[in-house]
Amino acid sequence: MPINSFENYPMSWKPSVDKTRKPIYQAIAGQLEQDIIKGVLLPGTKLPPQRELADYLDLNLSTISKAFKVCELKGLLSATVGSGTFVSYDALSNAYLLEDIKKPSHLIEMGATLPDNDSYEPLLLQLKDMLQETDYEKWFSYGRPGESLWQKDAAVKLMRRGGFKTTVDHILFANGGQNAIAAILASLCQPGDRIGVDHHTYPGLKTVAAMLSVQLVPIKSKNYEMSPTAFEYACKNDNIKGIYLIPDYHNPTACCMSVKNRERLAVIAKKYNQFIIEDATYHLHHERPMPAVASYAPEQVIYIASLSKSIAPGLRLAYVAAPSRFKESISKALYNLNISVSPLLAELTARIIVSNQFEPLVENHREQAILRNRIANQYLENYTCLGMETGIFRWLLLPEKITGAEFETLAAQQGVQVYAAERFVVGNSCPDGAVRIAICAPKTIGELEQGLIILKRLLNDYL
Repeated sequence: MPINSFENYPMSWKPSVDKTRKPIYQAIAGQLEQDIIKGVLLPGTKLPPQRELADYLDLNLSTISKAFKVCELKGLLSATVGSGTFVSYDALSNAYLLEDIKKPSHLIEMGATLPDNDSYEPLLLQLKDMLQETDYEKWFSYGRPGESLWQKDAAVKLMRRGGFKTTVDHILFANGGQNAIAAILASLCQPGDRIGVDHHTYPGLKTVAAMLSVQLVPIKSKNYEMSPTAFEYACKNDNIKGIYLIPDYHNPTACCMSVKNRERLAVIAKKYNQFIIEDATYHLHHERPMPAVASYAPEQVIYIASLSKSIAPGLRLAYVAAPSRFKESISKALYNLNISVSPLLAELTARIIVSNQFEPLVENHREQAILRNRIANQYLENYTCLGMETGIFRWLLLPEKITGAEFETLAAQQGVQVYAAERFVVGNSCPDGAVRIAICAPKTIGELEQGLIILKRLLNDYL
């Protein structure tokens, strides 16, 4: 059919493609990407069926399929069997964050999850003791953290405190939680593989997945917990290889998964031989540990215990408990990523844990979080603000008249940095009208209150 006869055809996207550019599928993919960036195609827009678009452009169906696949791997499109292909809601989740909005020179930080600095002094004292030892040079030479069995013992002890019992033969060291996630995906997934995630998830996972061309598939939740029923459906119909979970103080929704759901998800993972990446970044914020998902399926779950949020952000170290069948491949990936763990930080962390100094550090963080959450509750009592009193961030649901992205921009213009739901949303999921508020980030209680006053005023404006 000639293109002219399509002039009045109800298609959501009518690209104009220069067919002299080879390969043509890349030209189509480039046009699609530009139209998304420029706002010609908005998030959530359903694209024409591939066969229909092929007829419109007088091209082979395979050419359109390849173009869509390129954009899907970039996270620009989300395809659902039986529903069609949509522009991802998170296609521009990072782009709007780079806009040159007029921000004041000083922002009250309530976006980044920066724990208070109560832990710095004990770490400093321990470090000074280490440097008094006669063989201190070893902390600054090449070394492989974890070769010392007692450092792995420290990892096992920390994980036990977080709700998971394992043994030293499963322990690996990574240079932080995101480094661990990158190594796990690189070792267990091929480009184009799919893993299931919550509708809103940790942006670091999104970045890593995009880099490795791993597709994130949003799995439906109930009461902000991943639905076991939806997970099983995805195992059968969405061709996923595994899932990524943050069971405790989920980032960004601040909710904690029930013990029942942890067990049900583990059972399904075993049934369908799915791996689970359990991100235990926030496990230590509980006064009494909840059982880890890994407790119910230790041969399916790769458990990551990072230290930046529970002890100090400068400790760029994460412990990974890997099932035997995954351990060698993850270890090779960690090595090939070529981001070495500092022997100095590995030793410092191990001493803090084995000496039990980490317990008062965690307790101090928890007490500070409780105090700050009580203050937040006072200012935001008229709004739905999800989270627990021991968590370091909250999920604030906004009035219907404003989106998270709009509220983030307005808050920044008034001097407060918060993070919109659009930063965290996955694929074709519709972002919550919400922002994440890091109550831990302001340097003082006074600064926290000042930020909350500004946020409350903005919220009242939209009531």
